[in-house]
Amino acid sequence: MKHKHERSIVERLYSDEDKQFWLFQLCGWFGLSVVTFLSITAWSEHIIAAHVGHTLLQSALGVVVSAPLRHVFSRIWDFSIWQRTFISVLMVVNCSAVWTALRLETFMWMSGERGLWRDFGEWYFASLFVFMCWAALYYGIKYYRLQQMEHEQLLQADAKAKQEQVKRYQAEAVAKESLLKMLRYQLNPHFLFNTLNAIKALVVLDEGRKAEKMIQQLSEFLRYSLDNDSVEDVTLEQELEALLLYLNIEKTRFDERLILDFNIEDATLNALLPGLILQPLIENSLKYAIAPSENGGTIRISSRIDEGYLHLELVDTGPGIQGDDLNVGRGIGLSNTVERLYAKYGENYVFDVTNAEPSGMNVHIVIPLSVYVGAMEQEVEGSGSLGTQKVS
Repeated sequence: MKHKHERSIVERLYSDEDKQFWLFQLCGWFGLSVVTFLSITAWSEHIIAAHVGHTLLQSALGVVVSAPLRHVFSRIWDFSIWQRTFISVLMVVNCSAVWTALRLETFMWMSGERGLWRDFGEWYFASLFVFMCWAALYYGIKYYRLQQMEHEQLLQADAKAKQEQVKRYQAEAVAKESLLKMLRYQLNPHFLFNTLNAIKALVVLDEGRKAEKMIQQLSEFLRYSLDNDSVEDVTLEQELEALLLYLNIEKTRFDERLILDFNIEDATLNALLPGLILQPLIENSLKYAIAPSENGGTIRISSRIDEGYLHLELVDTGPGIQGDDLNVGRGIGLSNTVERLYAKYGENYVFDVTNAEPSGMNVHIVIPLSVYVGAMEQEVEGSGSLGTQKVS
């Protein structure tokens, strides 16, 4: 408690210029009297009370004579350097003369000695030196305080800028999360529309058992979707598990017409990516490659790691991209995927859609590699910026 009280006194003293001035003023002039006594008076053969008293009195007179200098120096602070120097020197010269005269008169009065005015030059030289030191200390402290104030202002400005930057990053993060959620939620009604249409078709065709099975599988998929409704990344292994839940529904619908071919490297299973990023691409392939074909078709999914980036590739055996396929139908799933990738990675990703050989569509996604290790996410720095998506 005592230490805290002492610190409070020091802080108040530091923030009050008037108190600082008078503290330095009294300590400085008292220190001068001590130095004068030890360097001059104490070496005299006979130390008399008048000499000791005069040593203290001249310091008290110094306090009075030097006090107006502060007012003058403060008034001329904003003057040019040459004007300030000239006025300061003039004030020091005059104050030194006044203090010298007062010292001589009081010394002659206290000691009884006469005829000391002939030594005015010697006394004046000492006075001039003292007042020059006073002015130098005043300006030195003034410039030091100014520098400290500017430093504090810079620190405050820097802290404020950092605070604003943190707020901006937080706002951007909230906006980005909202965008990712919105894009994620767009998938649910789109998927439900297609699945419910398929169930309706099974009911019309009197395929009750298949319809019941598909409803059960739809329930499992929706439960998974609700339990994992976060915009946080998932591992590729988790993404494939969710994808299989969805594909089980479609397998019930297409039966043997749907062939799945997975070529997933083990090293990529812990790679992180946005959840359900592959589902709309699979939906497109089912709608435009598998459903229209009497014999169905194949969907191939592969993954690999190359130079710090995760490569995902989806190929179907459908008719490929025909004319305005990207602007109608197929474009819904593809554009959603592109927007999610851009919201997540900025410009540092590739989304490349081309026609496969001999037929079909090839979707190639490249994203920065982040690996889930236990409870930690480890980013693997890639070889450079990938640029934006490319749709051919």
